[in-house]
Amino acid sequence: MADLIFTGFKEMLGQGLLDLAVEPVRCALLTSAYAPSADHAGLADAAAAETAGPGYAAGGQALSGLGWSVTGTKAALRADDPTWTEAAITARYALIYVARTVGSRVNPLLCLLDFGAERGVAGGTFTVRFDAAGVLTLE
Repeated sequence: MADLIFTGFKEMLGQGLLDLAVEPVRCALLTSAYAPSADHAGLADAAAAETAGPGYAAGGQALSGLGWSVTGTKAALRADDPTWTEAAITARYALIYVARTVGSRVNPLLCLLDFGAERGVAGGTFTVRFDAAGVLTLE
């Protein structure tokens, strides 16, 4: 589940600008050089800390299996776990964003998942395992 939900995402939801079940939502990986801030608005705010290396392309990858589920009073965005194969990368965060311009925001940020420490792989598969509750939950 998301450790940080960006303020701009909340605003875009309130304005009815997003339908995450059909948006081009992506997951980018960031190193510990990123300083999380709820006020960051677009991918450009985090791009300097994006991981790099074999098996990883700038901008991350598109999420598949996107959809919403509702349990009681909670709505959760769900997606399949993204993987990077034959990768040699290190990351501390998974950044979820929309890969298009929404209103005046270019590649707006949705949420950030913190692994708690740098994780890496050398010539293997790097997987972001989303929480069973969802990528992000709205209560």
